[in-house]
Amino acid sequence: MNQTLWIVIGVVALVVVYFWTLYNGLISLKTQIEEAWSQIDIQLKRRADLIPNLVTTVKGYAKHEKTVFTEVTKARSALMGAKSLSDKAEASDMLTGALGKLFAIAENYPQLKANENFVHLQKELSDTEDKVAYSRQYYNSVVNDYNIRIRTFPNTLFNEMLGFAEKEFFAANEEERKSVKVSFE
Repeated sequence: MNQTLWIVIGVVALVVVYFWTLYNGLISLKTQIEEAWSQIDIQLKRRADLIPNLVTTVKGYAKHEKTVFTEVTKARSALMGAKSLSDKAEASDMLTGALGKLFAIAENYPQLKANENFVHLQKELSDTEDKVAYSRQYYNSVVNDYNIRIRTFPNTLFNEMLGFAEKEFFAANEEERKSVKVSFE
């Protein structure tokens, strides 16, 4: 009987250690996801903060391009007001498209392309875009690790009970998936 008690205690201890390890591992991954999302959010805010200066600089040269300025301003506002991951991703994509149009306008104004302030802002924005891309990649990597962990057996049996659910990836939209056409005219 004494040996049976030790076996039961051993099995209970193993189950407790398993749940402890599972829970702490998932909490660690969930925290990494939150930190990764925070990095994306910081870079999106940085990008949004650069845009008014960029628009002001371009406006000085291209006064008749009001629709593009309106589109950039609207996209920036949508990004600043977005709350969920999917809303922020959609607003970010809309802003990227609007900025592409803004830079296309800049191509028509050689004095603007030579303007030191514009060049500096363009470099800052490019650097921020790189950071956004890296942050998205890191976020998706951590989400992938987390989702794999909660999908594997036997973890999948206990995730709902422990309050863990799959996380959504930061994905490209249809516009970003289209191939880019380069023209040297």
